[in-house]
Amino acid sequence: MKAQRTRSQDRILNLLKTMNRAVSAQDIYVELRSRDQSMGLATVYRSLEALKLEGVVQVRTLASGESLYSSVQQDKHHLTCLQCGDSIPINECPVHNLETQLQQSHSFKIFYHTLEFFGLCDRCSIAPVASENS
Repeated sequence: MKAQRTRSQDRILNLLKTMNRAVSAQDIYVELRSRDQSMGLATVYRSLEALKLEGVVQVRTLASGESLYSSVQQDKHHLTCLQCGDSIPINECPVHNLETQLQQSHSFKIFYHTLEFFGLCDRCSIAPVASENS
């Protein structure tokens, strides 16, 4: 049986559904304040955790350690540059069939998955490296 959502959880989920990008908990906190729906930052984090465990919010962690949250609408995959931090979305999903197989073979309900590749984008890979002797 699914627990009833709190008002804070509903507000955060509604906000995430209206945004077309993944955002940090701090961004959610600031956006809610700007909409006169203020709540404490700790409440934002607790609500995000509950929504994640319910399977309606997904989180992706950047190389910097920052977590970005979005409503679960579709699988999202990215190429993320370790130098400049740019994230390039990947539209195809090479592991979708694996997800289906795993759900069946392990009787495991998968809410979402993420796939993240880390490296250097074109701009950063051709940029000259600063010399230590300069």
